[in-house]
Amino acid sequence: MIDLKTTYLGMELKNPLVASASPLGKDLDALRRMEDAGCSAIVLHSLFEEQIAVDSNELDRQYWNAANVGAEAMQMFPDLETTALGPQEYLEHLRKCKQALGVPVMASLNGVSKGGWTRYSKLMEEAGADALELNIYFLPTKAYQSGFDVEREYVNLVQEVRSAVKVPVAVKLGPFFSSFGNVAKQLNIAGADALVLFNRFYQPDFDLEKLEVVPSLVLSRSNELKLRLHWVAILFGQMDCDLAITGGVHTAEDVVKSMMAGAKVSMMTSAILEHGPERFRIVRDDLVRWMEEHEYESIRQMQGSMSLKRVPNPQAFERANYVRVLSSYSTGKLVGTK
Repeated sequence: MIDLKTTYLGMELKNPLVASASPLGKDLDALRRMEDAGCSAIVLHSLFEEQIAVDSNELDRQYWNAANVGAEAMQMFPDLETTALGPQEYLEHLRKCKQALGVPVMASLNGVSKGGWTRYSKLMEEAGADALELNIYFLPTKAYQSGFDVEREYVNLVQEVRSAVKVPVAVKLGPFFSSFGNVAKQLNIAGADALVLFNRFYQPDFDLEKLEVVPSLVLSRSNELKLRLHWVAILFGQMDCDLAITGGVHTAEDVVKSMMAGAKVSMMTSAILEHGPERFRIVRDDLVRWMEEHEYESIRQMQGSMSLKRVPNPQAFERANYVRVLSSYSTGKLVGTK
């Protein structure tokens, strides 16, 4: 009998397939379908602090002119003419989800200020969230702001939230740090119970006819998984917190790779948006089939089996892999050559 169980944020899950934050988090019927299809836990859509902290006109200006837009922000920012700003609707939805679903429900907060993060974290905990996912998005645009200052912003936010709530806290962040391993360790020490790697920051595009900045949404593909695998494999065994992979998880093979790198769970959004909640059942069944064919008895058996912790000389491994990739493509394969 194949054992798919894993643990994440202190919770035992029936399998490593988790629904990450997406617009589907607003739809309770869609969440029920995910649970029925085999999803083991759900991260609700993000509550953006801007939805509460600024008036509608300012929010509209920030949305359309932002240099980057966070992971699910494209569809999560409300229709400013019809949607009331404020956390009450989100908290009520969270309560309903907890009552209706039999899997753990995690709330997601995308905030910008310490006061906002801690206040809404408490409210989410009181509403019944099994855990919190802090979707940190801070874009330093001032040239004089140092990398150290940016890192301290992240660490201070985690410390503030960790001191305000008792439920587990996961931190979802991007890879854009000069020494990501050090940042990850700092966040772990600051109280992060899990790191979710990585957020997808959607870049805007230019409309050359209207000379406007326009939103651009592109769903992930499996080829985006490599960066996540790389860093989870590096961090595995160096952190006291759990590691989760999000971005690029579409197939059972993607899940297997995530587990072997050292992740506790694989989070899916783009695959579900593209194929529907039933995708969870397909990936789960394919995962069981793969494990049977390759004689794996449990998920725990494979977790971390291909991490750098299992390599005698990690630095040599990294360098050798770099050289091997560069030398694997001969000039004879270039178009127009023989």
